[in-house]
Amino acid sequence: MYSVIKGAGYVLVNTPQLVETAGATFTTEKILNPDSDLLKNVQDHLRSFDEVVNYLPNQIYIGNATPDALADKKLPYTEIENKGTREGKFGIIVPEEEFIGLLKYADEFDLVFLSEDYVNEFKSVLEERYPEFEKMFPKLKGQDISKAEELIANDKAVALYHDGKLYGYVRAAHDTDVNLSAHTMLENLVSKASGALAAIETLRVSGIDRKEINYVIECSEEAAGDINQRGGGNIAKSIAEMCGLENANGSDVRGFCAAPVHALVTAASHVRGGTFENVLVVAGGSTAKLGMNARDHINKGLPILEDCVGGFGVIVSQNDGVSPIIRNDIVGTHKVSTGSSPQAVISSLVYDPLHEHGLKFTDVDKYSPEMQNPDITKPAGAGNVPEANYKMIAALAVTKGELDKKELKNFIEKHGLHGWAPTQGHIPSAVPYVGHMVHDLTDGDLNRAMLIGKGSLFLGRLTNLFDGISVVVERNTGKDAEAETGLDQEMVRKLLAEAMKKVASDILERE
Repeated sequence: MYSVIKGAGYVLVNTPQLVETAGATFTTEKILNPDSDLLKNVQDHLRSFDEVVNYLPNQIYIGNATPDALADKKLPYTEIENKGTREGKFGIIVPEEEFIGLLKYADEFDLVFLSEDYVNEFKSVLEERYPEFEKMFPKLKGQDISKAEELIANDKAVALYHDGKLYGYVRAAHDTDVNLSAHTMLENLVSKASGALAAIETLRVSGIDRKEINYVIECSEEAAGDINQRGGGNIAKSIAEMCGLENANGSDVRGFCAAPVHALVTAASHVRGGTFENVLVVAGGSTAKLGMNARDHINKGLPILEDCVGGFGVIVSQNDGVSPIIRNDIVGTHKVSTGSSPQAVISSLVYDPLHEHGLKFTDVDKYSPEMQNPDITKPAGAGNVPEANYKMIAALAVTKGELDKKELKNFIEKHGLHGWAPTQGHIPSAVPYVGHMVHDLTDGDLNRAMLIGKGSLFLGRLTNLFDGISVVVERNTGKDAEAETGLDQEMVRKLLAEAMKKVASDILERE
């Protein structure tokens, strides 16, 4: 019996000060060109939190608008008049001042030091907004940060600023181990905390109780470990602990940008094979990617658009007769023998799995490849990434005789999506559509979608190979679940409705 996607949750954490203190572009610039105009003027090109919230692509990311909202919009999207909210159907947007406290919640080794001023100003805000982390509330105590400047100057700590005010720092976890340096610990704590936020949002959207999660697969691009096992993990288990997933085991999956789809296929196989009932696929964001293309954005008269850490979660469960099913028998893989040409990559990920199961390109209603926001990538010279992928898919369909050349444009418009995701490496890779996809394949009028993840393995300098994996997700007819459980689809819907009413009632009682 196929496994299903119960729901997806998302988080964007606006971290303007971390752009300068943790983004790879800026940390490198401080070493190579410490007097550069980029460093001198960075603060003048950062967006306010309200601007981040009102930015239409961000509202699409958390579910307050659909990808179609960009269909008739021209670049730059920064000029679109839009009013948004920080809470969305699928997730939330978090301001930097609150996230600083969440880093302390994620801290198990007293690495995060926060000032008395910070705690006095934000403790009550954090306790009100993030009740799911109640067990962490005692961690938020003011500390002496008088040694901050000395530690930061000697690379023993990384500063935590907001609005130019020093509120604390993250210190190194070891005196000599670079794998436990202050910079690395900040990276990993940010990934853990943003991943935990995404996990909480995913549980909210899906209606699954945290005690029902049996396994967690974390699929970011960070590496947790020490000098003896660099990158050994396990960020998944740490997120499970932070979120109170007391019955969960877990492990990390890595595959550069392709990792999220690898993780979804792995989760679907775990559930379909009966190993686990409910698997949470989750990833926090990457500080290294903050401000990655800032120089190009500034030169084009744009604000620094890579000012948010991303996060997402997806829950894969046993078939309920309603939620979209993961066809983990229709999977495209980039084999070692595939090659690196764009046509070979798309053929292996799209044409081959469809052809093997008697499906055509047009049988897939929506394709979700790399969903990067072109507002970010085009000024940097990378073009419109989703559009480029759709052009390759359409061109291959023409080559295979499944599409007339004059239908190329219509194919892209009908089967494609407009990119809206932040350039956080793994975050744009197919999964930003999952929340919208669940709606499209249940309450909407679509029947089949394909999630496509691609990865750049050559970045690790161990191989020149690319990587990729794809999987088809379909509308649930209820027949599979009925055969296994004896319940018809209507009965399952009624049971789910009753369960959701109970969840809503419990929430009201807590409030």
